[in-house]
Amino acid sequence: MTDVNKLKSEAEETIDGLRERMVELSTDLHENPELSYEEYHAQDLLVTELENRGFLIETGTAGLETAFRATYEGRSPGPAICLMAEYDALEGLGHACGHNLSGVASVGAAIGVKEVLAGNDLPGRIVVLGTPGEELHSGKVPMVEAGVFDDLDVAMMVHMFDRTILDPKFIAMEGIEFRFHGKSSHAAGAPEEGINALNGVIQTFENINALRQHVKDGVRIHGIITDGGSAINIVPETAAARFFVRADTSTYLTEVLDKVKKCGEGAGVATGADARIETFEANEDLDNNPVLTEIFAENIRRYTEVAIETSEESLGSTDAGDVSKVIPTLHPTVSIAPEGTSLHSEEFARASASEKGFEGMIKAAKGMALTALDLLTGASALDRVWDSFNDDG
Repeated sequence: MTDVNKLKSEAEETIDGLRERMVELSTDLHENPELSYEEYHAQDLLVTELENRGFLIETGTAGLETAFRATYEGRSPGPAICLMAEYDALEGLGHACGHNLSGVASVGAAIGVKEVLAGNDLPGRIVVLGTPGEELHSGKVPMVEAGVFDDLDVAMMVHMFDRTILDPKFIAMEGIEFRFHGKSSHAAGAPEEGINALNGVIQTFENINALRQHVKDGVRIHGIITDGGSAINIVPETAAARFFVRADTSTYLTEVLDKVKKCGEGAGVATGADARIETFEANEDLDNNPVLTEIFAENIRRYTEVAIETSEESLGSTDAGDVSKVIPTLHPTVSIAPEGTSLHSEEFARASASEKGFEGMIKAAKGMALTALDLLTGASALDRVWDSFNDDG
């Protein structure tokens, strides 16, 4: 009979031995932040590390240049456990979402499990999926559509946050662009000859602000002007704005989106500018598998107190939501910063290169590694995970 506790101790020892290297990797990523779909250095750094540890490497997964798949096969077929690694940063803020830590945590967890598989001649497969573009392009979505997750049994990752939450709430999101086309003219000499496209954008913001009181609690609508004209003395011929629209469920998001789009259409009618509306990004809401969450909870409590079992407040959106619709998914958070520290802030960017940040990374890696071993060595655990997934579906 397999002694799971012995295997878990081996994984813990491996990850403890990797600590210095994991800190080096996460620090390198932090000091060399790359935007979504531009993570060439990050991809090379993590792929090289995994290849040196005995993983079989594929790059350009699902046609995404900075994606990758790293696989280690045990002695025979068995459960296929996926660790998702994110590594993109934010413009102007760097790693203010902690992806330098979460990506390396997944790599560390995978190496810990791999060493146990190799050292004990066990069946199963451990896969690291490098999933680029989470911040701006929802890179996991095309990977789901390409069937990258179809041969996997579960997918896991841990996000960094100001609290440890077993079942965080990530809501559905769609990004839409309003692009207006009018007619240029001299803004002082012949303003009556022009059609002001910027007025269409401004009116869209006004219409959306009026809409806010007529949507359910939890809806989030936020945007920026991406094109506001070229010169003060020219009536803007073109103008554009981009919005993220979020809601608790994909079903209600569809209803809200219809209203938001009408805000732009109405602005076009009011100003005389031609309005074109396009979707540029979309995420499903996240379904954290309850059985996976239960198994992870038992493991992570070895290293840290859980602040919240299930969050009622939204933490934002994630493309892991789309993964959670096709296979059982685990996506908890681990604290790396004082409570109240906001994601996407300079304070969180500093926390992502702090000693507390590194400790959170190691805890996350261990929690995932031990959870993977529970699934690899216990058929009943994986059956319960899939029973729960099929029941919820």
